[in-house]
Amino acid sequence: MTSNSGDGRFRFLHTMVRVQDLEKSLDFYTRLLGMKLLRRKDYPEGRFTLAFVGYGPEDSHAVIELTHNWDQDRPYDLGTGYGHVALGVRDIYAICAELEKAGANIPRKPGPMKHGTTHIAFVEDPDGYKIELIDLSTRD
Repeated sequence: MTSNSGDGRFRFLHTMVRVQDLEKSLDFYTRLLGMKLLRRKDYPEGRFTLAFVGYGPEDSHAVIELTHNWDQDRPYDLGTGYGHVALGVRDIYAICAELEKAGANIPRKPGPMKHGTTHIAFVEDPDGYKIELIDLSTRD
């Protein structure tokens, strides 16, 4: 097996994150970040719900799978291994101002990277997962 990602045998499908409050998370990803709810299904026997959000259909775009375990009554430990999801944007300053106005937490305000010219920012979803915003017009 080779690691050649362009050989057509593999395709990136989704990233899964566990969420405490599915409705709050869906609001964040759809209303604030502009993703679409692509599909949602309850699994009563397993006591969980899966919701898939993204910017295009799953057959041609990587998406985010939001997993809500019905009986989870405390926040998840985000751990130290997970980093972030990155989204490309235009006019990062205006987008961050809109997100803040809508109540989003932006722990890293927009500005140039410490060791580069690309402008970035970080916004947190309702569970504390970090979403990096990268201004595509300033990308190194």
